[in-house]
Amino acid sequence: MKISKTAQAGALESNDVLVTVAPNEKGGVQVQLETKRVILKQFGKQIEQVVKDQVAEMGAEDVTVKVQDKGALNYTIRARVQTALERALV
Repeated sequence: MKISKTAQAGALESNDVLVTVAPNEKGGVQVQLETKRVILKQFGKQIEQVVKDQVAEMGAEDVTVKVQDKGALNYTIRARVQTALERALV
């Protein structure tokens, strides 16, 4: 699946995450993670893996995923990535 436009899902509220997806002209899946330093150190790799797994599960290619985390749990991150990708297809 190739996305054709930029789309978002989520919010910058506590315990949520704002996910923005956009076409990646360089190719491949790129994850840009913004969160508190302590969370990045403890859970950064896990959050990136959750995002990459959801992108792969949906079959998306050549996408940049910007994740602005405010303490979201894994299921919330997956849901926001899925919704953003679905919106980018419409």
